[in-house]
Amino acid sequence: MHHGFRTLAVQDSADVGERLDAYVREGRGTAVSALELAWRPWRTAEMAAALTWIREFNEAHPGDEVRVVGVKPAQAKPEDYDAVLAAVRVQAPDRVADLAAHLEPVRTAHTLDEHVQRARGVHPGRPFLDHARDASTLLASIPGISETVRARMALIEDFHRHSVAGRGSYAGEAELWASSIIGHYQRTGLRTVYWDGISHVSADDAALGLAGDQVAKSSVGSVLREYFGRDYAPVAIGFHHGNVGVAEIPAPAPDFLDATLGAMGLPKLWLDMRTAPIAAPVKMRVISGVYDPVRDADEHLAIRKLSKAFDILVHIREVTPVHWLP
Repeated sequence: MHHGFRTLAVQDSADVGERLDAYVREGRGTAVSALELAWRPWRTAEMAAALTWIREFNEAHPGDEVRVVGVKPAQAKPEDYDAVLAAVRVQAPDRVADLAAHLEPVRTAHTLDEHVQRARGVHPGRPFLDHARDASTLLASIPGISETVRARMALIEDFHRHSVAGRGSYAGEAELWASSIIGHYQRTGLRTVYWDGISHVSADDAALGLAGDQVAKSSVGSVLREYFGRDYAPVAIGFHHGNVGVAEIPAPAPDFLDATLGAMGLPKLWLDMRTAPIAAPVKMRVISGVYDPVRDADEHLAIRKLSKAFDILVHIREVTPVHWLP
């Protein structure tokens, strides 16, 4: 707040961003209710506390409020599946079972991402995008379905097309997500804080160790650096060991930067790459939805030049778990 930042951009859909914004700027609902439809990693007591803090700031500074935006396009929600099934139940009740056979498995991705289901061995088998496409085809064959319902089905199919499993990539959609941040800045002129994982905020292309091809790909941060130049200042937060709420994380492999920094034994470190750059290639640990401590050495971001990827590096020796909301 003290440096003039007036927008928080998060990796979530535009409509979820609107719910969060309605709470922090208008006091609509509560921080917890605003997070009900948010991406699972955001649904924590700590995130609710952050939103409450922003709400309190906004109440104390009318006319100078902080906003919240989601960087992804509007996405399907569980109620969209209900609306499609309800419409078919009226127009073609004999087709409901066939439609439900496609929609019921794939709607579980709103609770646990499809790629995470595969990693945990609970995926039902057939790709969710295939199910969604078949559901769209079935719906298109039924007369009397309103355009509103057809639009909901299109959102459902689009949701699965743009998921990690649907894209077949962990890299995200850098240009699309970055364009929402850039567009918001062009419309408002407001300085923005972008909260996301280090693989997304990195200002340089980087390769995820857990990706099969391990090829460096564009990040949201690299697109933002191209547009904003040095005014985009990426910060990486890493750690040595601890618990992040999904798993107990062991000490990193010796060739990780996290291991080198953790060996200093300090509770926390703050390194400025602009004044003391680390130019050598490094590996930094990444915790994703498919993280498994057994293959911890593979869960990393390979960075060609740390000082090009990040301006500031924060290292915490031991982390403690978040508190999940119900």
